[in-house]
Amino acid sequence: MKHIQYQTQGTCSVLIDATADDNDVIQQVFFLGGCNGNLQGICRLVQGQKIDDVIGRLDGIRCGDKPTSCPDQLCRALEMLKHQS
Repeated sequence: MKHIQYQTQGTCSVLIDATADDNDVIQQVFFLGGCNGNLQGICRLVQGQKIDDVIGRLDGIRCGDKPTSCPDQLCRALEMLKHQS
């Protein structure tokens, strides 16, 4: 199993806690802060998905005029998680 706690940048959420198995399948994701209902939905939707598939769908999403978003920050966390040994 791989695990990361990623401090977000530029979003209302402040931390992403993510776990994936050795085949890069996401087991669970939690956000601290942010839009609770929306982020719970994202967490449930990505559970059981491959890291690369999630990154392919969510990378580059912006929130309003911000250069990033919670889904985009999740991609940053998943990229780091993917490269763990």
